[in-house]
Amino acid sequence: MMRVTPLTLGEARRFVDDHHRHHRAPIGGLFAIAASSGEDVIGVAIVGRPVARGNQDGLTAEVTRLCVLDDQPNACSMLYAAAWRAARSMGYRRLITYTLVSEAELRAGAKSASEAAAVGTRRAVPASTSTRLSKRRSGSVRRDEG
Repeated sequence: MMRVTPLTLGEARRFVDDHHRHHRAPIGGLFAIAASSGEDVIGVAIVGRPVARGNQDGLTAEVTRLCVLDDQPNACSMLYAAAWRAARSMGYRRLITYTLVSEAELRAGAKSASEAAAVGTRRAVPASTSTRLSKRRSGSVRRDEG
């Protein structure tokens, strides 16, 4: 059974360096969380200050890296939702992230890259009644309290 577990930024950075498809781990961060199956970590999210200066308002955090092993359905959504809950409990009002169009895991229920291309939309964080998603022209996905 998949569950959210704590881990240190150092552990999360090592996981990203070992498993991320095209990026190294970010240098710093505010906190990190893991998705685990039994004793095995199957994915991590690293949350930090926003990279873009325009978003550095003290109330916005950014998922600077998300890394999940292949064939782990719903792990990305679980990590994004847990990151939002943690950031919100720390007083943040917004959690943002940037994704590549080619990242099938974030495309509305797609099971493969070719299926993702056919879907045509993407959601980085599941919408709920207490929050809303909005897309900015730059392609980022933002979650605001509302």
